[in-house]
Amino acid sequence: MILNFDSEKPIYIQLSEAMEDDILKGIFEEESQVPSTTEISISFKINPATAGKGINMLVDEGILYKKRGVGMFVSTGAKSKIHQKRKNAFYNNFILSLMDEASKLDISMEEIVNMIERGKRK
Repeated sequence: MILNFDSEKPIYIQLSEAMEDDILKGIFEEESQVPSTTEISISFKINPATAGKGINMLVDEGILYKKRGVGMFVSTGAKSKIHQKRKNAFYNNFILSLMDEASKLDISMEEIVNMIERGKRK
């Protein structure tokens, strides 16, 4: 995990996204234990409350769950939830604005597809 302390994005969100990335990469498998908020806060030299806030975001989304007295674990189906969450964000953040701009510039769907294909070849 890498956190950028110079970014405008809050540390707890970076932590949450980095944990999601590690789950998608298979670094943390479903039903495996993840580092505790204490371990995270020590590793990154951040406030334990900040680490807790990032982890709790994932708990609230059903990506992580707590086993009392044992620690935090990756939920079954977490990878799928993350994929769906990020696909929705991709659609909302990129596709909708792409389609809006294409409409303003009178770019056809065929031209958009050709541009995407051209971008894939780079």
